[in-house]
Amino acid sequence: MPKIVDHEARRVRLVEAVWSLTVRGGIEQVSLRKVAEEAGVSMGQIQHYYSSMQALIRDALDRAVRAVNATIEKAVTAADATSPEAVLRACLYALISPAQESTRLMRFALAAAGRAVSDQTMARALAPVDDELLTFTAGLIAAAREERGSEPRCEERTDADICWSLATGLGVDIALGYRTPEAAELLLDHHVEQVLR
Repeated sequence: MPKIVDHEARRVRLVEAVWSLTVRGGIEQVSLRKVAEEAGVSMGQIQHYYSSMQALIRDALDRAVRAVNATIEKAVTAADATSPEAVLRACLYALISPAQESTRLMRFALAAAGRAVSDQTMARALAPVDDELLTFTAGLIAAAREERGSEPRCEERTDADICWSLATGLGVDIALGYRTPEAAELLLDHHVEQVLR
């Protein structure tokens, strides 16, 4: 009976190797040989799945972004679904999570940002919050204001954009060791209070 190969698991293994190497030594230090050593596979196996080092790094970045989005979705699921404010806070706080995996993904994304200057595919993957998430967040802000009895301001999309920009910036600060997750949460708390007041 032929051996069943889990191709997705192999790709994940290679991507994990790219993440680890990048966090340890920077993206410019990542090579096919080093990825093969880190993943414990042959260079031929990497080339079977990826046509170039650039393709592997793009996939690693795309998967990192998807992993961060999955973290946000899990936080929303775990939040009190009856409270728009709780869901709003859960979404934003997912980016400043003290979890080691969140920090590692943020560090990888930061390292990849340098490449995004000359690579439009990578730049699109690192683009700011998309329209769908802004609309969702603006709706949460409007509902949370209404729940608190605050006056509507008709600037929820702008507030949503600022909230995500702040949360992302704080996530970067944590990844670089400039700020603790606790300090970041205090700052984000303060801002959310201002937005919902």
